[in-house]
This record gives sequence, C-alpha cells and structure tokens, in this order.
Amino acid sequence: MGKLVGKVALVTGGSRGIGREVALALAAEGAKVCINFRNNAAAADEVVSMIAEKGGEAFAIQGDVGSLDAIHAMFAEFDGRADGLDILVNNAGIGKMASIEETGESLFDLTMQVNAKGPFFVTQEALGRMRDGGRIVNLSSMVARTAYASCIAYAMSKAAVDHFTRSLAQEVGARGITVNAVAPGATMTDFAPGLFNDPETVQLLAEAAALKRVGQPEDVARVIAFLCGPDGGWVSGQVIEASGGMHL
Repeated sequence: MGKLVGKVALVTGGSRGIGREVALALAAEGAKVCINFRNNAAAADEVVSMIAEKGGEAFAIQGDVGSLDAIHAMFAEFDGRADGLDILVNNAGIGKMASIEETGESLFDLTMQVNAKGPFFVTQEALGRMRDGGRIVNLSSMVARTAYASCIAYAMSKAAVDHFTRSLAQEVGARGITVNAVAPGATMTDFAPGLFNDPETVQLLAEAAALKRVGQPEDVARVIAFLCGPDGGWVSGQVIEASGGMHL
C-alpha cells in the first residue's frame, strides 16, 4: 500500500518538468492527482495516461494560475471531480534570464503574477477545501538566497515565495497543515529554453554543485514527495534547497 492512498493532490504546472515528476511520484504512492496545466493539454493528458497505465487515478484541469478568474474556474471544475484536498504543490512558474536593464514592466509584472500572486491565490482557494493534516509545498529557487543579477525579477519572485511559506506555516499550523518550500538549483528541464543546450554551460553548472552534476526533475520531485507524505509531517515553515549543494 502506498503512503498516500486515499489522498487527493493538486499539482499546478503538472504537465512538464518538475511538476510532471511530482504528479507521477504522488500517484505512485496512491494519491489521486489533479494535474493543472496552462496551455499544453496533450502533455497533461499524457501524464494522466501514464498514471492510469500504472493503476493510479488522475485528471487534468486547464487554468492560468496568474489569473484570479482562471483560478476560480479551475477550482469550480476541481470540486466536480474530487472530494476535498489533502496536498497542494504550487509548482507552476515562469522565468527569464534578464538583468535589471533588460527587464521591462511587462516582464516584471508577468513574473510576479505567476510566481508570487499565483501561489498566494491558489492556496487561498485551496485552504477552504483542504482537510486538516494537509500538505502544501511551494516551488522556490536557490537564486532567492544567492546574488543572481542575470535573473533579478525571477529571484525577487522566489524570495516572496519563501516568505509566504514561512508566514503561511505559522497561520495554518494549528490545523496540522504543513507548509514548506523546495528550492531547486540548476535542473535539466525546458523551464529555461536554451540554457542546457550548451555543453560548456552545463559543465559550469555541474562544477558549481558539490555533487558535480546538474539536477534532474526526479531529484527534486523525490524531495517534494517526502514532504507531502506522512514522513514529512514534522517539517514545516522551511525552505529546503534541493540543488546538489550549489555554491556552498
């Protein structure tokens, strides 16, 4: 029997990258998983099929977490397909390599809208549905603790996630709900297009890590799955870096 049998999970941005691996990991432990996606329905349906082929249960719901109207619509559909919620993984996010000179108002606003506003209002909606003893995991980034001028707006948005995590953990702790953030380092996904196409860049990123390699989505997903399960029940209000020891 899996550790999450009978639990219902919602993973935002669950159709690709780290979110995809999180959805698969939670389903493997027995959770019924709602996979939120913004645009790529085919990718979301593929994850649902992969879970079903292994005997699990999953469904996909479209919704842009940067839009309050879309968040409300997403949960309205969720209510018709699941009875309550036990696990929320705020994974959806965007990022672009841009210095302060290269960051215009539209990029800044979009970054904050998806990465900071999104988790805030998705969680606000989720809490009314979440059973006591639930789990919330937010996706942060190691750039929130290190000076990365090349992605300054993105780093700011993830610093906001870190504070949101600690404050929310204090607020909902009396209900037995844990709230944590996981901060990946360089991870081999399509999140930053082109970043991993250059072997020299990949080597530099690997050398910056104590474990001397670039992370894979499943490396991060396993940490998140631990926090979502019963073994993570005494961890709350923490930002856990899953970076292979970058920039120690």
